Amino acid sequence: MSGSEQPFELGITTFAETYPDPSTGRTLSHGERLRQVVAEVELAEQVGLDVYGVGEHHRADFAASSPAVVLAAAAARTSRIRLTSAVTVLSSDDPVRVYQDFATLDLLSQGRAEVIAGRGSFIESFPLFGYDLGDYDELFAEKLELLLAIRSASSRGEPVTWSGRHRPALDRQEVHPRTEGHELPVWVGVGGNPQSVVRAGLLGLPMALAIIGGQPARFAPLADLHRRAVAEAGHDPLPVAVHAHGFVGEDTASAADAYYPSYATAMSQLGRERGWGAMTRRSFDEMRAPQGSLVLGDPQLVADKVLAMRRDLGITRFLLHVSVGTLPHDQVLRAIELLGTQVRPLVERELAGV
Repeated sequence: MSGSEQPFELGITTFAETYPDPSTGRTLSHGERLRQVVAEVELAEQVGLDVYGVGEHHRADFAASSPAVVLAAAAARTSRIRLTSAVTVLSSDDPVRVYQDFATLDLLSQGRAEVIAGRGSFIESFPLFGYDLGDYDELFAEKLELLLAIRSASSRGEPVTWSGRHRPALDRQEVHPRTEGHELPVWVGVGGNPQSVVRAGLLGLPMALAIIGGQPARFAPLADLHRRAVAEAGHDPLPVAVHAHGFVGEDTASAADAYYPSYATAMSQLGRERGWGAMTRRSFDEMRAPQGSLVLGDPQLVADKVLAMRRDLGITRFLLHVSVGTLPHDQVLRAIELLGTQVRPLVERELAGV
């Protein structure tokens, strides 16, 4: 199946952020925010979205350190929507446990689990679990190899034999539970590193591009690089996804005004940690311009941006990350509702040529 023939999917991602509300100063408890996430997944399914993803972080301003547990709670209250990590920080995790956790989720959800494996953009998990940041790249490559070895052996009902440098070897060890009737879907999350793109393609893995700055069209060479690596390795065409920040409102001006305070709070804090400048309204407005990375506006504008990425990058899945800062939950729910009930039909009509 070619990329153009693969069904187009729309979804939502979250890190279960708990930044202070910029208008009240109130910070949600982790428990309150996680319960909100489960409600978001329920609504996303009700309005016809295809995927909901939960990212892994290990710091106070994010409530979800264990995406599989959060998604399992959502699995019990949904029946159709796909449930994915976004991402699993595989470099500092144990691939055996990752497989077991997501195979368990897959069984509970009757085949709806996915893993998006990534190296992560934060470093807190490395000292927390006793890993050296100097091994950043090697850890990911080795652990991805093991995760795929477990997936392959388990799908055949066989034990796993594997050895590497950063984990004790496995000698004909069985890993349980196992998925039923299919391999656990594994994607690779990429922030823009060409080597990661090529690795995903050569391994026959779908790719999710995180676009949180710059012009999305500039990522087209990476999408093409992935497709070339897939073809070179003899794999069938594979999906490519984009994960981007944004918001859907009734009209573009009010959507921008509603989104800016919480977005600026979150991005300015990250900027202080990483040496960026503070987020200003001018830079925010530049990011939400037609060629910018923020997918923000009324349903038609959001649909147009999604379709532009479809055209320029050949994507088959788009994941909107709404709550970069801590938006009021009713606004998050309304954005999800608009994405499913208004943006999705606009995208589908355009793709169908209606």
